[in-house]
Amino acid sequence: MKKYLVVALAVVTLGSACFVRLLAADNQTATAGRYEYVTIRWAGPENTHIIRPGGQVEFVGAELRKVHKPNRADERSFYLNCAMNGLTKEGYEFAGISNDDIVMKRLAR
Repeated sequence: MKKYLVVALAVVTLGSACFVRLLAADNQTATAGRYEYVTIRWAGPENTHIIRPGGQVEFVGAELRKVHKPNRADERSFYLNCAMNGLTKEGYEFAGISNDDIVMKRLAR
């Protein structure tokens, strides 16, 4: 009879430990997966814009004109890099790229 009690107690303890561990993992996953994204769309130095998480569109041509581009630097790469660096100051990090878009993300606030 004592053996069955010890085995039952061990099974309950092990089950409880597994349950607590699963709950902790679930809470970490839910928090880590909440991101907000911005898209930088290249449309030339005057019309390059940022699409913010709420759908607002911000044209950054005026800001890009303030930056001196070296003569032999590629215009598209240089200005997109400047826009990315500006967004990193807001807490964004690189998430992906296509032909004309750069996507950046940060944990949702």
